[in-house]
This record gives sequence, structure tokens and C-alpha cells, in this order.
Amino acid sequence: MAASRILTWWRERDKPGWRNFGIAISTLTLALFLALYSAAMAESGHSVFAGLSAVLALALAAWVGIAIVPKMARRTGLRWLLYQVDYRLTREGVIYLAAVFVIALAAVNTGNNLLFMILSCLLAGILISGVLSRIVLTGLDMNIDLPEHVFAEQPILATVSVANEKAMMPSLSLRVVSTGDDAQNGILKRPVYFPYIPHEKWASQKVELLFPQRGIYRQSAFGIRTKFPFGFLEKTRRVDSPMELVVYPRVEPTDEFYEILPLLSGEIESLHRGRGNDLYSIRDYTTSDSVRFVDWKASAKSGGLKVREFAREDERRLVLALDNCLGAAAAAALRHSEQQGELSSPEHLRFERAVSLAACIAWHFYEARAVMQFRTPEMATSMTSAGDIIYRVLRTLAYIKPNTGGSGAAFLESLAAESDSFKIVITSQPQGSIPTSLWSSSYFIFVDSL
Repeated sequence: MAASRILTWWRERDKPGWRNFGIAISTLTLALFLALYSAAMAESGHSVFAGLSAVLALALAAWVGIAIVPKMARRTGLRWLLYQVDYRLTREGVIYLAAVFVIALAAVNTGNNLLFMILSCLLAGILISGVLSRIVLTGLDMNIDLPEHVFAEQPILATVSVANEKAMMPSLSLRVVSTGDDAQNGILKRPVYFPYIPHEKWASQKVELLFPQRGIYRQSAFGIRTKFPFGFLEKTRRVDSPMELVVYPRVEPTDEFYEILPLLSGEIESLHRGRGNDLYSIRDYTTSDSVRFVDWKASAKSGGLKVREFAREDERRLVLALDNCLGAAAAAALRHSEQQGELSSPEHLRFERAVSLAACIAWHFYEARAVMQFRTPEMATSMTSAGDIIYRVLRTLAYIKPNTGGSGAAFLESLAAESDSFKIVITSQPQGSIPTSLWSSSYFIFVDSL
């Protein structure tokens, strides 16, 4: 059993590295014996032999330094020398150092050997703590896996993984934390604890994350923190791991969405009724039907009014437009609030509600398998299945910001030029500035009313 373990261990080792190590040790041992022989020859008066032995010993040592050491250095992971480790003294550490200071004063004043021995043990504890914590923090790598699509105000489960790449030593009592400014605005909001990570193994922990607002969340680095072994110092090693997470607006229906959904359905139905060319059926006339669809021949035969009903074409074909150009008054108010550092001004909150409402509408028609186009003054998708563009739409809504320097008039004019599809327009423009031709084929949601 022992022999098989040794063979298994040897197969997993770096054989060229161990061979170079053996050659270096053997050569330096020979150089040491030559140096000792040179000293003995010098004392006995054989200066020639002493000089030759000294030169040969120096040559062997130089050969090891030139030929062997670089090969071993290339195979040795020296990244731990570059690790940035921050130290913070804990409350326990303060008490411990105070005790060390008191005992040091007592030992110096009394000259008591027992106090000096106790002091040396206390100082050795500090040294051991630093060495062990440094070992625990070396040879570590980490990763965080997030879902592909993340929505605001919707909890998600992320997986934080830490790899211990050390060949023999485990790592104990680690916490993965956000550092610096990322502690407040980053992706990881709370520490993730790893009690034990074996050597050459991965350890993973699930953590629930919640992002309250849409937008881009960035994490420039993580910290791997430990108080091991005694808790006197809290050591944090910085791990650069630049991450960027796009958080979509929430798509759960809001009160505003529930209020406008029946109106949207009615507007779309009234616009598309009778637009087809193929006769679908002839039915009784109702008060909501247009007189132009009355079938007079059928009405004369039956003695009552009958209307023709045509097959609908592109009933679910629509354009969702978000005009992010604010009106002059709203733009001025928003610029003033930004200068004052206010991020929750009424204009900003209304714009966020408009973005959330646009996301809810887009998601609704995605679930209804509609044919949709999404437009803003800066971009436009193709008219295609909502399932093909929904995440592009949500990503655009995650990035979009209010435009305080543009004008939405040109954008609305471009929408008015297209009369072949129904439009849902979310805009900050006043009602009086809406092109007349746009009213007949559009449903307007005014940001000021949200």
C-alpha cells in the first residue's frame, strides 16, 4: 500500500523539476566538499591544491546558478510574491499586543528570564500567525457564475467557487468579499464563507443576490479574507476579477401596466378590424361596426342588417417606441437635480417608471408571440418575432438614460411616416406637439402622467 502511494505520488510529480533539484543539490554538495578540502590544503601548506580546489568549487557553484537555477525558477510558481495582502488589526489583536507590551515592559524592568521566555512565545505567535495566514491565502483562484439573464428586484442564485491550487496544504476559514467601492455598488453584497478547502480542490457556495435597480453593475476585484489562525489580524488578499453584469428592468406587471393593458387591447383590435382582404364570415350588425362593412345584399335577403367580417392580417404586429428625449422643463429640472447630487428626483423616478413600463409591455407581447419592432431615437430593431429581439430590447432598456439635450420631435415625425402598423409610444413630449397623423395609428403613454 505504501509503495503504491509512493508510485502514485511520483507519477503526479514534476519529474524534470525534481531531477534538476537533485543535480543541483549533488553538485553543491560536491562544491562544499571541495571548499572544505581547499581549506585543509591551505592549512597544510599545499597552496596549489588549495587554489585548484577553490576554483573548481566556485566553478561548480557558478554552473548551478547559471544552468540549473533558471530552469527550476521557470517551473516554480512565484506569483505569491506579487500578492497584495492588506492587514487590519482586530479587537483581539489589540488586546494581544497590549499584553505583549505590558510583558515586555515587565521583562525589561525586572530582568526576569521567565518573562523573557513568555515574551518570546508571544512574539513567536505573531510570527506564526503571519506565516500561516500567508500560506492559507496563497495558491487560490476564484470564480463567480451568474445567470445569463438578470432582472431588477428578482432574486437570483449565484455560485461562488474558490480553487485551492496548493499541492499539499489546505486553506481554512476563508471569506470572499467585495473590496473598496465595490462593497457598496458591486455585484457581491455580502461575504461568502468557506470553512475548509482541500489541496488541489474546488469548493463552491450558493449565494442569493438581489439587484434593486436596472443598469450595469461592475466588480473590479474581490477580496479573499481570513483571520486564521488566531484572529489577531484580518488579512485580505485582492483578486482582480473585472466583471460586468447587465441587469434588465423588472418585467413584473405594475399598476400602470394593468391600467393600460385593456386600453391597448382595444386600440389594437379597433385598428386591425377589417383590414384583411379575405372574407371570413357574414354576421349580424352590432352598434360598434362601421357602416361601410354592411353587406346590403345579405341584409335585404335576411331582413336585418348584416356585416362582412374579414380575416385579420398582422393582428399582433406593432411598434413599441420609447422616446427618451425629455421636454425642456423636465430636462432642466433633471439637470439641476443631478448637479445637486439628487438621484431620486421626480423626473428621474418618472423616467424609471417609463422604462419599467416599456419592459413590461415588451415582455407581454413576447409571451403573446407577437411580431414587434422596438425603437428609440438612437436605435431600432427589425420587425420580427418578439422572441428574437426581446433580450436585445431589455439590454437596451438596461442601458438607456434620459436625453436632456435632444428633441423628440424628429423621432415622432419618423414614426408618423409609418402608418402600416400599430404603435405604442412612450414619450415625454407634450400632447400638443404630437403629429396629427400619428394619433390615428398609435396609443400614447405620457411620461408626465406616470
